[in-house]
Amino acid sequence: MVGMLAAMPPAPSNRPNRDEPLVTPVRDRGDACPGALRLHTADDGALARVRVPAGVVSAAQAYALADAAERLGDGALDITSRGNLQLRGLGPGCGGELAKLLDAAGLLPAPRHERVRNIVASPLSGLDGRGHLDVQPLVRELDVLLCASERAPELSGRFLFALDDGRGDMAELAADVMLLAEPGGAEVRVTVGAAWVRVRAEDGPRAMLLAAEAFLDAASATGTRAWRVQELPGGGSELADTAVWRDRVSGAVGSVGPVGPGGPVGAAASRGLRPRTRAPQSPAGLGPAGPGSVGPVGSDAPERAAASRRGLRPRTPAPQSPAGLDLPGSDRAAEPELPGLGHAAKAELPGPDRAGEPESVGTERAAGLEAAGRSRATRPVGAGGPRPGHVGGGGTGGGGVSVGVPFGRLSVGAWRALARVAQEHGTGELRVTPWRGVVVPGAGPGQLDVLAGAGLVTDPDSPWLGVGACTGRPGCAKSLADVRADATAHLAAGAGGLPVYWSGCERRCGHPRGTWVDAVATGDGRYDLAVRGAGTDELPGRQAFPELADALAAARTITTPTK
Repeated sequence: MVGMLAAMPPAPSNRPNRDEPLVTPVRDRGDACPGALRLHTADDGALARVRVPAGVVSAAQAYALADAAERLGDGALDITSRGNLQLRGLGPGCGGELAKLLDAAGLLPAPRHERVRNIVASPLSGLDGRGHLDVQPLVRELDVLLCASERAPELSGRFLFALDDGRGDMAELAADVMLLAEPGGAEVRVTVGAAWVRVRAEDGPRAMLLAAEAFLDAASATGTRAWRVQELPGGGSELADTAVWRDRVSGAVGSVGPVGPGGPVGAAASRGLRPRTRAPQSPAGLGPAGPGSVGPVGSDAPERAAASRRGLRPRTPAPQSPAGLDLPGSDRAAEPELPGLGHAAKAELPGPDRAGEPESVGTERAAGLEAAGRSRATRPVGAGGPRPGHVGGGGTGGGGVSVGVPFGRLSVGAWRALARVAQEHGTGELRVTPWRGVVVPGAGPGQLDVLAGAGLVTDPDSPWLGVGACTGRPGCAKSLADVRADATAHLAAGAGGLPVYWSGCERRCGHPRGTWVDAVATGDGRYDLAVRGAGTDELPGRQAFPELADALAAARTITTPTK
């Protein structure tokens, strides 16, 4: 079922410079992002990246991963910026054994699709009573649809799907396709590039897959073979063609709400028209297609035929006016505010991929925290995602505990401690977050001491929450310093101020978005420091020990305007 692993080829030079404004590259190859079945060769051995949608693994799967890291790797696991897991230090010839182990644990449900299962989701969804909708069931459905799709393997291993339950925590991750729950939870907004559409919550995963297919069509039509939406000419603005987007989605999931931005039917918005009420439809949504269940229906025939080939039955669209839908106008200033996001994030679109390769983790603050009942003023700086500590259950939420992981690197001992707490005191699952953390649903506050004893961060005011670093020496041949050792030595410098990210070279793999202190090794025992983001580029300059600590503390206190 699973083939042998192959070493990844060296990355060619057509990758855009991470430190320059994004241009429209023309990709002359498929991307070489590592996976579980295709390894990346590093200085410390081979690297495997295991995709775990929404970061969810069972306790049994966690134990299997710990065994793999111990037997085949360097005895640790890394958390990536997409909430996936990496094994490093893998020896030559272990690919087949690793593949069998992962397959037996249920971590390779579709080998052809394993690199495109890049799905992040609000990690506290369904646990703390916040947000508008528990998106975990939608994550599982999206994963099933991706694994069954004939076209999904065409996506880059960097293409990212995000599902936000309405609290706004996914906004900072710059996903290519994003689902945002609307107030009340009955409807969701799906965004790709400059286009968005509102559909019923149960239709959200299908709309997300169709959004990805629309991106593939655009990448092919423009000749760029883009890996991510923002690499398309105009940053994906052509995806806002309302006719194409409306027909693609409504042909598969039935009647949809407003599409945006703009288009030839934008006059409806200026007349104050509201989204139409849907005609009653079957609650089952998309199900197995029986003989004759799908046939040509007007201009939707190609989409419906494709759905039939994938074994899915699209809904029949409800009758609508000749215009099709009542849409908002073409002026983006009139676009409805995204529910759950503050004004600063209102019109933000997915951004460029700056995660680097291999993935590391960002440290910026989450957007839209007002929706989660936590303002920016009271949020610890640099602590994106759930804060360490007990997660109180609200409403029907079961609560749990949240812990941080320094540099996103877990020893097998710490990982097994998490699995044991999940199995004996929780719901039996773990949720790995894109912010170097792990949530244990259902676990009580009494387990925090156990996890702290395993070396995990349980203090919500810990200085680790504002510090990140790339792999550095000795794992990366390009690194000019052991950046993690240097970051640890300067952990207290400016703690509580701007987040700081340490990079071993100018590639800055894994650096965060937002406003942050950039510390880049220069190879002579010094670091170049700069404050980046929010329209600023203040340069404290090149610093060496011991002056570095003072310069770093000063840089982390710099106040920058927020967008």
